[in-house]
Amino acid sequence: MRTIKNPVLTGFNPDPSIVRVEDDYYIATSTFEWFPGVQISHSRDLEHWRVVSRPLTRYSQLDLRGRPNSGGIWAPALSYADGLFYLIYTDVRGWVGSFKDVRNFLVTAPSIEGPWSEPVYLNASGFDPSLFHDDDGRKWLLNMLWDHRPEHNSFGGILLQEYDPAKKALVGPVENIFLGSSLGLVEGPHIYKVDGWYYLLTAEGGTFATHAETVARSRSIKGPYEIMPGNPLITSARNPELRLQSAGHGSLVQHRDGSWSFAHLCRRPLKNGRSILGRETAIQTIVWEDGWPRLAGGGDLPRDTFEAPELPSHPWPAKPSRDDFDSDELSIEWQAPRVAIDDRIASLKARKGYLRLYGRESIVSLFEQSLIARRQQSFHIEASTCVEFTPQSFQQMAGLVAFYSTESFYYLFLSHAPHSKRCLGLMRCERGNVSYPVEKEYPLDDHERVYLKLVIQDDRIRFYYSIDGTRWTAVAWEQDASILADEHAVPCAFTGNFVGMACQDLTGQGHHADFDWFEYRELE
Repeated sequence: MRTIKNPVLTGFNPDPSIVRVEDDYYIATSTFEWFPGVQISHSRDLEHWRVVSRPLTRYSQLDLRGRPNSGGIWAPALSYADGLFYLIYTDVRGWVGSFKDVRNFLVTAPSIEGPWSEPVYLNASGFDPSLFHDDDGRKWLLNMLWDHRPEHNSFGGILLQEYDPAKKALVGPVENIFLGSSLGLVEGPHIYKVDGWYYLLTAEGGTFATHAETVARSRSIKGPYEIMPGNPLITSARNPELRLQSAGHGSLVQHRDGSWSFAHLCRRPLKNGRSILGRETAIQTIVWEDGWPRLAGGGDLPRDTFEAPELPSHPWPAKPSRDDFDSDELSIEWQAPRVAIDDRIASLKARKGYLRLYGRESIVSLFEQSLIARRQQSFHIEASTCVEFTPQSFQQMAGLVAFYSTESFYYLFLSHAPHSKRCLGLMRCERGNVSYPVEKEYPLDDHERVYLKLVIQDDRIRFYYSIDGTRWTAVAWEQDASILADEHAVPCAFTGNFVGMACQDLTGQGHHADFDWFEYRELE
């Protein structure tokens, strides 16, 4: 056995759905409003992981324009059967009051890299769908039931309905097979069949401090399901001192040697209780006792390490810290809020060796803005870039972002002002309230090429600029980085912080900015 440190997927990788195909492991995680949709990570040894695919790349599969913050893709479920990968996902279009407008879809592919099919619409009764492939060849869809009625439990149970792959449709009656345990808020269902038993795993307790994973079993897929003695399988709820908090919402995988593991989401809060990295993915070793899956070593607390089977070590080539934008395609690390990164937003061909961003809507737009970013995956990071930009109006901006959502971000930007044709400002947005710790106080008229940098150390963030790339000047004072966290969002949110580049042109003329490179470094 090999000891591996948790979490294995760092920085905004929630709701893990793990599957093994021969010697390859894949984990699908939620991407919410970030496009392309669904992140799939690949490993051959459970220790080293790389992002290998984002299947939902076309607007015909996923159109996130107008989605609210933390809407979009919730809890995808990845499975493999009949020589195909099956990916089930929820698109949360919005929620107002007690209502949630969701739609559940299925896409398939012969390879994890695709091509992924056009989506099959399934239902809209609730979120967190998954697909179970029974050993008799039948397939079953599960999802939680959302109940909008006053004085009812909003989490109304787990629904089951058969899926007919020939008809590409759900068939037969809808059954409510499980109302949850005493922990409440039942969601995230997965079914596994072991030794003639159907095991139903569900997330309960909400995704914050009281999160947990419940196990129940039945001899029939339709129930009734008995809850595991000593439930839950895992939780951090009673132990706020643990390094891994919010443990829950996960899935099981069986290894070639017959042993089992459990992949689950977790948080690593800062001292002030906020999780700037968002919800991450950890793995625990599972043992079977008296017909139930249990955490190895006993108890229900998440461990900082887990014991993996004896698999050959398989590290992937290290990613360079600097992206020089010399390729014809963007690296897979980059995503955009709500929109496809197409030629209307960005180009690597307009100026060779540069990423050109075309100014679009404001940085708080829910529809079409030009912002490209990557996840923050460590508590201590430095992100920097070099930009060339010649704004003609105060409505044109470009620069460096630390971006949680359209309601929580920092933006170090170049713009135009009456006193200066090119000047530097700092914008801060906290819970939807925009302020300017520094507004256009750094005139840079003679310097078309400007270097920008941010440094995050736990809950602190500092900004800098340079005109030669070596001598740096601090911009404003130290700021609070922990506003870029789920726990500080209103009313609640579920993602994590990104760092990247942005360009706006509120005149509608699409004025562009050229970025020579972007560097992301994790600090000791």
